[in-house]
Amino acid sequence: MQHVWSSRYTFILAAVGSAVGLGNIWKFPYITGEYGGGVFIFAYIICICLIGIPIMLAELALGRRGRQSPVNTMQQLAQEAGAHPAWGIIGWSGMVAGCLILSYYSVVAGEVMAYSFRAGSGVFNQQSVDGVKGIFSALASDPEKLLAWHTLFMALTILSVAKGVKGGLEKTVVFLMPALFIILIFLVINAMGSGGFEKALHFMFTPDTDKFFYARNELGQYLMDADANKIFTWKPMMVAMGHAFFTLSLGMGAIMMYGSYLNRYVSIGKMTLVIVSLDTLVALLAGLAIFPLVFANGLNPAAGPGLIFETLPLAFGNMQGGVFIGTLFFVLLFFAALSSAISLIEPTVAWLIESRNFRRIEATVWTGTIVWFIGLATIFSMTGTTLRDILQNIFSFIGLGDIELKHSFVKYNLFQIIDFFTASILLPVGGLLIAVFAGWIMQQDSTENEFSFRKPYLYTLWRVMVRYVSPILVAIVFLNIVGLVRF
Repeated sequence: MQHVWSSRYTFILAAVGSAVGLGNIWKFPYITGEYGGGVFIFAYIICICLIGIPIMLAELALGRRGRQSPVNTMQQLAQEAGAHPAWGIIGWSGMVAGCLILSYYSVVAGEVMAYSFRAGSGVFNQQSVDGVKGIFSALASDPEKLLAWHTLFMALTILSVAKGVKGGLEKTVVFLMPALFIILIFLVINAMGSGGFEKALHFMFTPDTDKFFYARNELGQYLMDADANKIFTWKPMMVAMGHAFFTLSLGMGAIMMYGSYLNRYVSIGKMTLVIVSLDTLVALLAGLAIFPLVFANGLNPAAGPGLIFETLPLAFGNMQGGVFIGTLFFVLLFFAALSSAISLIEPTVAWLIESRNFRRIEATVWTGTIVWFIGLATIFSMTGTTLRDILQNIFSFIGLGDIELKHSFVKYNLFQIIDFFTASILLPVGGLLIAVFAGWIMQQDSTENEFSFRKPYLYTLWRVMVRYVSPILVAIVFLNIVGLVRF
């Protein structure tokens, strides 16, 4: 590629921005709450080491060696290794996954933007539980408002990416990422005085091994922390493994794309450790900012996805300075979402420039418009429209309205289907193929040249991990998610 990062610092900020997103600040705290606090975090860190680091090293090495969009990089490297050009499917899969993820990511990010203004206007002040839930329901069930915020967020993403690597990507992340860390640290400091900080520390960093045990109820369902007939389950470990993989943006071409802009003199090993460490730090800081407020207000840490939109606004609305702190929190979420959105769209934009001779602004507008259009499916889903509803309307329109749809799959909405297809199919398969290609197909001297480890045993360790440990673990996650293996 003709573009390179201006410095290691900007590359780190961009790569961290790709990894850090709503998954760290929105998803990580609520799944930590659902799966046992400290024991989940311990499992998560182990999985980061066994899956995240080896595959990120591989993806960065592939990107820098190919120096093109993920599709063209994989085709070139396959040719170099004497392998079939079909390995380009890794790049195609990543581009499709990135665009699909961004299509619903943008809608959620739009809700975050809306909440920034709501928090700033004092809407949450002295609200009851039902009042806060009503505010979120009103937004989520209004397609016009969702469309407006979705459109605004996509416009900001397009504007950032259209300016290019130095004019858009670098300037954006150089501002966004330091601001994100400053706001997050401020929120943690504020949480220290909330009255729930000590309890949050105990919850997050004291492993409770009982959380690895479930008990069956009379219906044969598994219940966390039930009193009788406890049996061991791998479910928390599976969730930790999956989140460790997805939080680093692996398998969607973003890290490979950013690696293609990396100078030769930069150590991929050191950069990977910095990126993974900062990504994990953000997730832990998010927990330290959120859980003290949850415990101080007597709320449930296992509230699920509503922890951000339905639980925390209640805390913000009943604390001194809550308007300011709540606004900062949702602005933080917006920054995280925008930095990730940039990385999700960049691989497709780069491919259009390389392979279809688009100008950057044309490639960005075309890609962004397609993503915006796909995002309408998520907006329809927010209003309660399921696949069954859509198919029944289509069948009625063509005169087949009496067809009864019984398959359980049609009960899901389009957002759930897109989310499952990307998170459960495209990303783990992409990560698995990256590990296999880097460990088994790519020539050993090629990877050695990219890493240039000063200590030979480090390369040997990576090669063992990427050839055996990481692929097996990712395969386990994938098979468990799709239901072929149960733990």
